[in-house]
Amino acid sequence: MKILMIEDNKSVSEMMSMFFQKENWDAHFAYDGDEGVKMFKEDPDGWDIITLDLNLPGKDGMQVAKEIREVSQAVPLVMLTARDSESDQVLGLELGADDYVTKPFSPITLVARLKALHRRAEIVEEDAPHKSSETANDDQNFDVITEHFKLSTKTREAYLDDKAIEGLTPKEFDLLHTLAKNPKQVFSREKLLELVWDYEYFGDERTVDAHIKKLRQKIEKVGPQVIQTVWGVGYKFDDSSIKESEA
Repeated sequence: MKILMIEDNKSVSEMMSMFFQKENWDAHFAYDGDEGVKMFKEDPDGWDIITLDLNLPGKDGMQVAKEIREVSQAVPLVMLTARDSESDQVLGLELGADDYVTKPFSPITLVARLKALHRRAEIVEEDAPHKSSETANDDQNFDVITEHFKLSTKTREAYLDDKAIEGLTPKEFDLLHTLAKNPKQVFSREKLLELVWDYEYFGDERTVDAHIKKLRQKIEKVGPQVIQTVWGVGYKFDDSSIKESEA
């Protein structure tokens, strides 16, 4: 696995370098935001995963995340931050981070998170070559079909009343798939972390909430909202209340 770590604290980088070597990962390091963006853009399709410190000299982590996502929606991105501000963490997720880890962190925990994200990314890449000329009218090609919604895991496409839901990131698509294949079933945030992020619950639900928010914004561009909040419990997919006049 080829990893880019954008981190201005050289002690942290040196420590993680030892752990990356134990995993036989090809690790590269940038020590400020400008260098990180430059290294990424030199080979945007060559990185398997990126870790990004929020508080960087030059371009800060928020700007770096924005520029990375303008080039690639697919590369897994994990933010590392010493800040305790909830707004900073949520903003990082909304700018396209797949996950974040608060400093100080356990190197073993970070490696486990990176492995989980990489496994998910590999699944997406394995499915990508199968993309064909499927359309919203070819029902046999879809894994999930409800009265108003269709989703294909092979093409990574989703439609609401035959209108494509555009710009879904890998995590947003996986969230939508997990919810939609079990209509009306309520999932807790902890369960979604386990199913979509592929690791056990570490005590922070904002990762799920931020991704749900972005997913809803993209759904609402094409039709009525189908991701419902069940207060005090979690989230569910339900398109049964969509009226024909709204379709």
